[in-house]
Amino acid sequence: MTVGGHLAGEIVGRGPASASISLRNVEKVYGAVQALSPLSAELRPGEAVSIVGPSGCGKSTLMRLIAGLEPPTRGDIRVGGAPVDGPLANVGIVFQRDLLLDWRDVMGNVLLPAEIKGLAGLEPRARALLQEFDVASFAGAYPWQLSGGMRQRVAIARALLTRPAQLFLDEPFSALDALTRDQMNVLLQQVQTSEGVTTLLITHSISEAIFCADRVLVMSGRPGSIMDDIAVPFARPRRLALRETPEFTAIGRRIREHFEKAGVLVG
Repeated sequence: MTVGGHLAGEIVGRGPASASISLRNVEKVYGAVQALSPLSAELRPGEAVSIVGPSGCGKSTLMRLIAGLEPPTRGDIRVGGAPVDGPLANVGIVFQRDLLLDWRDVMGNVLLPAEIKGLAGLEPRARALLQEFDVASFAGAYPWQLSGGMRQRVAIARALLTRPAQLFLDEPFSALDALTRDQMNVLLQQVQTSEGVTTLLITHSISEAIFCADRVLVMSGRPGSIMDDIAVPFARPRRLALRETPEFTAIGRRIREHFEKAGVLVG
């Protein structure tokens, strides 16, 4: 796999200028249930931010609010300085389920966003992404013929096809085995660097949150609030051996201490 270095810079290329994301006193209530307490945060252009927290704390809800898929009950959300008042047009989203269409081959799935947006001439971009994600030889295969990790590589390629300014990932690797998940973590942090895209990763994994991001937002249990905003100081590209260093372990310990004090477990 060659994502990241010289080849990725030439073949995959960079997208448009990444956008900042600003949250001000954002709150979400569903009927009698408060999903999110008022919270504020900033994501700088091109930054990779992970959100980690216990099940049901509102991580996925927060991502949907930023993407414009749901409105906040109160508060202000801005992307690139513009208020979010509907679904974002320039965002790629990857979910826990890859949502590939079984009746379309891999190339057809990757090109789907171009068809929806009426964009032509993106076949070279699609082929380059499949090459970079090491699934080019499966361009004519169907999703049911792929492993879980390969399906998620295709899903990420599809999300990046139109060079979005933002990439949102909602627990994309939680259903994968440990080895494949490690491979996908390396892939994600390399892709984020080569694409220069503002990235938001929702995860239950403390290790994954640290490894893939420039910052980690630590959320409390419901109603979700931000307990800590931790800078991750490690240079890119990163190797998996980084997780064994004292510096990496110290960040993980800091996050776990928050959950211990709050009386919650990361599930």
